[in-house]
Amino acid sequence: MFWIIIGLMLAAALLFVAMPLYRAERKLSTTALASVIVMCGVAAVVYTRVGSPGIEVSSQQQQQEMPGVEEMIGALATRLEQEPNDVAGWQLLGRSYMQLGNPLKAITAFEKAVELESGRDGQTLADLGEAVLMADAEAMNGRASQLFENALALVPSNPKALFYSGLAAVQRGDNELGASRWEALLATSPPPDVADTLRRRIAEIRGDGTEVASNPEPVTAPVDDGALNISVALGDSAASAGLPNATVFVIVSVPEQPGPPIAAARRSLSDLPAAVTIGDADAMIAGRVPSAFEKLEITARVSLSGQPMAQSGDWYGRAIIDTAATDSVDIVINEQVP
Repeated sequence: MFWIIIGLMLAAALLFVAMPLYRAERKLSTTALASVIVMCGVAAVVYTRVGSPGIEVSSQQQQQEMPGVEEMIGALATRLEQEPNDVAGWQLLGRSYMQLGNPLKAITAFEKAVELESGRDGQTLADLGEAVLMADAEAMNGRASQLFENALALVPSNPKALFYSGLAAVQRGDNELGASRWEALLATSPPPDVADTLRRRIAEIRGDGTEVASNPEPVTAPVDDGALNISVALGDSAASAGLPNATVFVIVSVPEQPGPPIAAARRSLSDLPAAVTIGDADAMIAGRVPSAFEKLEITARVSLSGQPMAQSGDWYGRAIIDTAATDSVDIVINEQVP
């Protein structure tokens, strides 16, 4: 089984945010252009649809006048309640939720778009598949995989579907199919850095003798094979909130990078304070392990609903660490999800 490395995941972020938006919304030039330019700033994306994209204002004026991200997304969601047949609006709402790291709400929006399209739009199916995967990494060879296959049946050259279906094939041991999907992805002319990484992965699968490094660039890993020593405790505010015994999720992810967590552990509120060790063996996707990343974001969250996705009322603590400098971190749960 070959391992998907950090370079591939980072390169894919560019490929699957900018390119699909452009290709899918080629006829909506204003929205597509704004989406590509500010793909890391969902506020501007939503504003082009909810606000007045035709008005030319300075960057400073935009910053002063633009409402908050959640307010804009709320405005879009409200408008869609009045105009529920706006397919493009549901698609944009789903992408906006994905940029905010809320795949569960993205799933609902994309499912509405798929329903309106009668499942005949490959890009929407691929977007839904990605949202399903981001919400549950175990869906890679379940619902998400089927959605990517359905997308490819409609649009054989869809970049997102080609990438993820190739990844799913490799994870279930079908390396030949994985290589074929990624070769088809190369034919779509992805960005050079993506193409280079794909070629290296394909060469490794094909066994042509090409030596492939485990990472495109040297990365200093933490000691103990990527093991992170995480101390989790309640802060004064959370401790005085009278919380019932609930599940505590300790989640390791990549800062500012959408996608499934790198690894996770589960504890009970009654266990706190607790020492939690998370290592490469806890990785949610084979090969995407804590030791492969230079920076990691660790979040400890008291889930009142018992669900892995953050819900209003949950309490959490968060920290970002440089793995080359330390393998230990103290997390104090003292903030509440609005």
